[in-house]
Amino acid sequence: MASEAVAEGAEVVAASTEAVAADTGSKHNLDRKWTFWFDNQTKPKQGAAWGTSLRKVYTFDTVEEFWCLHDQIFKPSKLPGNADFHLFKSGIEPKWEDPECATGGKWTATSSRKANLDSMWLETLMALIGEQFDEGDDICGVVASVRQRQDKISLWTKTAANEAAQMSIGRKWKEIIDANDKIHYSAHDDSKRDRSAKSRYSV
Repeated sequence: MASEAVAEGAEVVAASTEAVAADTGSKHNLDRKWTFWFDNQTKPKQGAAWGTSLRKVYTFDTVEEFWCLHDQIFKPSKLPGNADFHLFKSGIEPKWEDPECATGGKWTATSSRKANLDSMWLETLMALIGEQFDEGDDICGVVASVRQRQDKISLWTKTAANEAAQMSIGRKWKEIIDANDKIHYSAHDDSKRDRSAKSRYSV
């Protein structure tokens, strides 16, 4: 199963990374812990609730762990179709129901090329772990979704009602991923009520 393979691979990579860092004394700690998650929705079981295939893969707090995990495993272009990679702050699950996400929403950008998705994903990850957002406390994490027709990447935030914070995050993120097209923000509450609900904000 893909999720098991991803989890096992991450454990091996992270263990070797920690060993090298310990030997060289070259550990660079991040400001906070982050967790990689994996979700493979390719073959959902009949009647299975959303999120049942979601799996926590690895929590890290050093620059060295991040680079090894990203380079060897967590590249969206390596994913099968209908699969997602997530990077969220440790303690927050990438679900609408999580208390930190419940009143939030997400900025979304799309990509028709795998190389472009990889680039947007990496730039976003570096901005998150490097604490580059002024409104960083309002960010939950990021999701890269590989789909047959069009891939997408979404930046999840905590307070959809705080327009000033969301616009600040959206403008900064658009600059980070070098997006030419408009990106849009949708609140989780709106999406729950209507999957085709209009976006709240755009930049």
